[in-house]
Amino acid sequence: MPQKKITDYRTDFLEYCEVEKGLRPLSVQNYARFLDKFFHWLKINKLNIVPQNLSEDHIWKYRLWLSRTRDTHSSRPLTPATQAYYLIALRAFLRFFSERNIETLGPEKVKLPKEQRSHTIKFLTLDQVKELIEAPKTQTTSGLRDRAILETLFSTGLRVSELAGLDRALIQSRIEKDEKDLEVVITGKGGHTRTVYFSERATEWIKKYLTKRKDDEKALFINYKGKASHKRLTPRSVQLLVQKYSKIASIPFLATPHTLRHSYATDLLNQGVDLRAIQEFLGHRNIATTQVYTHVTSKRLRDIHRKFHGGGKI
Repeated sequence: MPQKKITDYRTDFLEYCEVEKGLRPLSVQNYARFLDKFFHWLKINKLNIVPQNLSEDHIWKYRLWLSRTRDTHSSRPLTPATQAYYLIALRAFLRFFSERNIETLGPEKVKLPKEQRSHTIKFLTLDQVKELIEAPKTQTTSGLRDRAILETLFSTGLRVSELAGLDRALIQSRIEKDEKDLEVVITGKGGHTRTVYFSERATEWIKKYLTKRKDDEKALFINYKGKASHKRLTPRSVQLLVQKYSKIASIPFLATPHTLRHSYATDLLNQGVDLRAIQEFLGHRNIATTQVYTHVTSKRLRDIHRKFHGGGKI
């Protein structure tokens, strides 16, 4: 009986992620997408290998190829962080083989690129946020949706996957009760629940968008283009949407949903909100993750001190 090629284990691996690892559907989809990058590399190099023949040289050449690959949307080289996602998926794939007692390389043989950590994070000023969220043309349903998305991201600090996972019924039932300050309990990263708070303005734009909806789709934010019409927007679609409007608004860098999350947290900190409260708002499990924002405000205060304090002028 011929041995199964390494690519023949794709379905088995994804079922393992779902059943044995207990990953949510979106996480399983991400693993599939990231692993398919490796399968694509095998295909273009005509490598129909079995697990036992996978070598460290293969891994090295794949890593080299990733480092030279460009993002299909921005045409920029893949960042070390993005490369790491693909390699982490490959590690998990090799760990699956190990647990199935299928001979192949150990997952530790897949080295991740060194993370270029920086305390500098990109965020928008309030004027830039205003320019961004007012960029969509709200005469159309899709424009109303986009405005509601941008308002929601800045109002709540939601992760893009959390926003994409919002269901219409939960939001609409509260809006119909005429709740101006909308609050919703969500399940976020790692399966942890938290309450997120929508501003009165964000709630109003969601209400305007839902008033235009004539479909019965479950998702709060849906697609209006192509074959995927009236299906839930994916996190990637939301990312592209934010990038599109950041160009229209002439933001000096390519903003992302996470930029709005950073902007949300930075604004709260600048307003004097306690770091522990911001940790809760963002759904961070560790306060150290939230502390990155103190570097932003510390720099702002230092710049103000240098500009206005008379100590350096006497």
